Amino acid sequence: MKNAIRLSLVLILLWSCSAPQPPVTPVPVAPVEVAIKHEVEVPREFRAAWVATVANIDWPSKPGLSVAEQQAEAISLLDSAVILNLNAIIFQVRPQCDALYKSDLEPWSYFLTGEQGKAPEPFYDPLTFWVEESHKRGLELHTWFNPYRAHHPQGKRNETSVIATQPEFVREIDNGYFWLDPSLEKTQDYSFDVVMDVVKRYDIDGVHFDDYFYPYSNIEFPDSISWQAYQDAGGTLERHDWRREAVNVFIKRTYEGIKAEKPWVKFGLSPFGIWRPGNPSSIRGYDQYDKLFADAKLWLNEGWIDYWTPQLYWPTRQIPQSYPVLLGWWSRENTHNRNLWPGLFTSKIKDKEGALENFSQIMITRGIVPDGPGNVHFSMKALQRNYGGISDILLEGPYKHRALIPPSPWLDSKAPAAPMVDLDHREGNVHINWMHEDRTDVDKWVVYSQRGNGWTYEIFISETESLILPLTIRSEDGMTAPKVLNQIAVSAVDRLGNESERTTVSIR
Repeated sequence: MKNAIRLSLVLILLWSCSAPQPPVTPVPVAPVEVAIKHEVEVPREFRAAWVATVANIDWPSKPGLSVAEQQAEAISLLDSAVILNLNAIIFQVRPQCDALYKSDLEPWSYFLTGEQGKAPEPFYDPLTFWVEESHKRGLELHTWFNPYRAHHPQGKRNETSVIATQPEFVREIDNGYFWLDPSLEKTQDYSFDVVMDVVKRYDIDGVHFDDYFYPYSNIEFPDSISWQAYQDAGGTLERHDWRREAVNVFIKRTYEGIKAEKPWVKFGLSPFGIWRPGNPSSIRGYDQYDKLFADAKLWLNEGWIDYWTPQLYWPTRQIPQSYPVLLGWWSRENTHNRNLWPGLFTSKIKDKEGALENFSQIMITRGIVPDGPGNVHFSMKALQRNYGGISDILLEGPYKHRALIPPSPWLDSKAPAAPMVDLDHREGNVHINWMHEDRTDVDKWVVYSQRGNGWTYEIFISETESLILPLTIRSEDGMTAPKVLNQIAVSAVDRLGNESERTTVSIR
């Protein structure tokens, strides 16, 4: 019965989302008003976009821009995210064993400065900039790493490349790609140290890996020397199992290392959307288990992640790779109840029909994952450039109002204490001030206000501790009585999304 109800909900969502939606111009969003007699609940949803730096997909637009141009482009992307009511950015900091931040372990990225190993001039640290500017806007910043890719053919390498400095664990693939050998302990130590260096030194909110484990390639991965050494040492695993086990060990080690250093930093994975063909039975397609040696189902089943973002890049009505069918399967495999926020191929949108498909997928996610849904868009450029009118459609529909990121109760379920609130009436306005006994336990504030039976809310970053509201506002029709402010309520939200009790104060 439960599955029948869920299927009916998906069908209803597909039908309702197929109707054309009128485009609107993106504008900053006003507080949401709900005509109910009780305080409104702030929606919970992860709304994120990948910002890809490899091949200059999203940022910077080309290698070698001036620092001012790089920063201006970053601000434009972040401001667009705010206008669209996103609440997180997944920023690629290591596209090919290089760094878009100051690192003593790897060279500066070619995609940043146009020369591998060359720092920005005048100097600045792009990751520090992205973290600070994201947090100013109430956005989480997750750092995205490629754990094994050593060189992308659209980059230019020199003597600073890992290919030159540590050739003993780099392997040449086809089509100009180079890869670290995942089976080697030295590879695992090297990439683990790179990730943990960022976790320790930067105020990030998450670490993120995508689907590039062993490479997508038409040739057998060149690890014969490593394989022979494993056998000579008494190894008993079959070769494909041996490769998978190496990746399994690295994923688990990374999760545990992050939690030991900063338990609040979330670890997210975005594997290829199909685990294996036939799972579930109608699914056909690429076999990541056998080709990328990625046992993604195992990682989810074991709870070695905090959020799961399978790349479900196919339309809902494409039966061999159907979005809702795959999402339903992953949902059933989510035995540890981790956050399930699938990836959407927003950059593939070519027209309004494609944009409406994207919209439908968001609504399907809300139906299948009702508690703490979310999606990640690939990539931010598609949203900023409004492919097929997608940004207009999102603002008019599912992203019309701001949302808080769903909590991660396995990491922390203790809510902050309620804030202290003070009101002061002056010249027809109500001055609201609030404070907290432990400012370190506050990441955001939610301020609720009631006029008549309608409640509104606004979300503020932790540095904001005051707000001025008019005591009365004109009615929308200009004819009925003005709306009078009756009550204010303020709550504190910690870094992992736990919201405090609300402190409610009557205006009179």
